[in-house]
Amino acid sequence: MFGTLILLLPALVFGMRSAAADTELLMVEQTACEWCEAWNTEIGGVYARTEEGRRAPLRRQDLFGTWPDDIALKGQVHFTPTFILLRDGREVGRIEGYPGEHFFWPMLAQLLNRTSRDDATSKGDGS
Repeated sequence: MFGTLILLLPALVFGMRSAAADTELLMVEQTACEWCEAWNTEIGGVYARTEEGRRAPLRRQDLFGTWPDDIALKGQVHFTPTFILLRDGREVGRIEGYPGEHFFWPMLAQLLNRTSRDDATSKGDGS
């Protein structure tokens, strides 16, 4: 029994990582963007260590850079920073602009929680 558990442990751990890795927060930014710099100063250094950062690791994209093929957006990005919540590379929500740290965290939490509820409902787990 313990041998089976030991054999299954890596699969369980890696399985949990891949389930969490399908959600990312894409930060669209550009050079000399003062609001991008404000976000970097106020939040960028701690983001990865927060619950939100673990749920949706940060991925950066230059507004004028070449966009990767693995991202599907619902619409064009007009402002920087724009934060786009991606699930399996597809946009499920966004925050346009940086409203300051006191507004950013609740807006992001609402976005993450809404998309989690949407996932549970689509799987038949919600009410």
